[in-house]
Amino acid sequence: MFDYQKFGRYFAQTADDIKDLAQDEIEKLGGKKVRPGYRGLYFNAKPDALYRINISAALINRVLAPLTGFTCRSTDDIYRAAMHINWRKFISPADTFAVFASLSNSRITHSQYAALRVKDAVVDYFREKTGQRPTVDTRYPDLWLNLHVEQDKAVLSVDTSGGSLHRRSYRKKSVKAPMAETLAAAIIRHSEWQGERPLYDPFCGSGTILCEAYLHISQTPPGFLRNDFGFERLPDFNRERFETVRAEQMARIKPVPAGLIAGSDIAPAAVSAALRNCAVVDSKNVIAITERDIFDIPALENQTIICNPPYGLRLNSGVDLSGFYKRLGDFLKQRCTGSTAYIYFGERRYIKNMGLKATWKKVLSNGGLDGRLVRYDLY
Repeated sequence: MFDYQKFGRYFAQTADDIKDLAQDEIEKLGGKKVRPGYRGLYFNAKPDALYRINISAALINRVLAPLTGFTCRSTDDIYRAAMHINWRKFISPADTFAVFASLSNSRITHSQYAALRVKDAVVDYFREKTGQRPTVDTRYPDLWLNLHVEQDKAVLSVDTSGGSLHRRSYRKKSVKAPMAETLAAAIIRHSEWQGERPLYDPFCGSGTILCEAYLHISQTPPGFLRNDFGFERLPDFNRERFETVRAEQMARIKPVPAGLIAGSDIAPAAVSAALRNCAVVDSKNVIAITERDIFDIPALENQTIICNPPYGLRLNSGVDLSGFYKRLGDFLKQRCTGSTAYIYFGERRYIKNMGLKATWKKVLSNGGLDGRLVRYDLY
């Protein structure tokens, strides 16, 4: 038996600054005994819960099923441990695979070489057993493997998600520096918006916030567009149970009324991308999207405003947007009475230019940016 079968224990990779939200999500989807770890969360789950978490979690990147843990002081230890695994339970020589490695306080210093040693072991295993070898495909492999080494302990796992869950497959068109889907989902959760009043994004870009708001309020599983998952490669995968769980999650989808979710952008290309992407998740076209400069909007009163303004990195490095943010603050103050605004600052130095008192600020990173989500209650 593999470790995940012995202990029913898995690991969900997620951003450190949203672990509290991700823990709540995992628990609601059936995960048990959730506790934090390095860049993620450990949890216990039965197969149904594992399937459900992969299908319906919005805040995690992938779920790993540990195959074996071992003492690791050199890359030779990695090779030996990987050679002892019966890889024919997961793939055949005709299949493809990929290995990704991460290191934390390890005497091994090169993650790519650590991954290479796993790859060598898998290939050599099949050569010895069959005289053939599987092929490496780092884009769309049949099997994703993950190696994590922390100090002198290593864990080799199967990625049960089959690639990062943040790729929802609804982004058919994009704009420069789009927001990560998991970050947009986290912002929606932080806003505590539950459809009690309209949600508006005046800088909608390619529509990520709008799509995530729709998935959230309609209870549409974020993984509803995925054709396959990594757990389908596990030797104890039960397709009948998986199809039942997926059907149960899809049956929870609720209709969204027209006018509840809307957005706009000044850039025609962004509006075109948002319309295309939102149509993938919203077959009824209830999300309203228009081409409009935010400062031409007469008012946004008694609404939930969630947006990711065009910080400097999305335009040109070094551009000073102090005046823009002052104008944005004036807009919120003068035309958004009764609304609550959740503004994501990719560059937190501009918060002071808003001229508004923040209700709270939360750290939320985005692609290496030390971002902040700020709430403004507009009276």
